[in-house]
Amino acid sequence: MILIPIFAFLVGAAIGWTLFQGTPLSGIAGVYLGIGVLAGLDTVLGGVKSVLTDEFRTDVFVTGFLVNVLAAAGLAWFGDQIGVQLALAAVVVMGWRIFNNLGLIRRQLLSRFYEMQRRRRVEAEGS
Repeated sequence: MILIPIFAFLVGAAIGWTLFQGTPLSGIAGVYLGIGVLAGLDTVLGGVKSVLTDEFRTDVFVTGFLVNVLAAAGLAWFGDQIGVQLALAAVVVMGWRIFNNLGLIRRQLLSRFYEMQRRRRVEAEGS
């Protein structure tokens, strides 16, 4: 199950790399794409965290991915329309969520590693 969010991220990165290779985006299109990528990365890391805590659901992941990307880009667009940098708000929130998810993923992986070491130690002592 952990491969689904990682695969989705890699496919999206490959498509983005292919479409925009050698053609840097500037201006508002670059802002929207950047916010969409942040929202997608946030969702992918949330999916990895869900897999590690045995709470992953494909329907929640897919709908969350689409809603997050569209909401972040829509927020940026709306901010541009009214002259307020709402894109900055989306970047701050997504950045916070990304680092939060990375921290949770790190803690889960370390817990599993230490538990595996403890089991090996107990098995070695019992033999």
